[in-house]
Amino acid sequence: MPRVLVLIIAYGNPMRSDDGVAWRAADELERKFACSKIAAEVEILRCHQLAPELAEAVSQSEAVIFLDAASAGVAGQPGDLGCEEVPLPSGNTSFTHQFSPGAVLALSQQLFGASPRAYAVTLTGECFDHGDSLSPMVEAALPEWVARTEALVRQLLSSVRPA
Repeated sequence: MPRVLVLIIAYGNPMRSDDGVAWRAADELERKFACSKIAAEVEILRCHQLAPELAEAVSQSEAVIFLDAASAGVAGQPGDLGCEEVPLPSGNTSFTHQFSPGAVLALSQQLFGASPRAYAVTLTGECFDHGDSLSPMVEAALPEWVARTEALVRQLLSSVRPA
């Protein structure tokens, strides 16, 4: 049996303003889960970008949540929240220096035979300049993003816990 029921991978650069919002969410989620039994069922990782090395951790989990800042325009307006299931890519996946959540899942399946359920949970950013503060729209949306992520964790736990 996998050692982690839900793995949260928060990625982005905390020194690039809104790009670091996933790390902030990870900090909040850690605080929320610290005094509950969820702490033993959830692992939270922080990284600057997705990489092949994450495939092993993904393979040891029942479900994965990828937390990231999305770019405005492509993913909506600053402060918009998104959540979508990450499908396992079909066919051969080409690996470049930039990995997507789907590429990490594909590598996990190829190397370890594991295909956990996966979700990409995003918050659309506004400012990706150097700095460690969030833009006002992202700062305002952060509590709701954390709450929705926490609800997703609880939903996933209820579906993957052994009977």
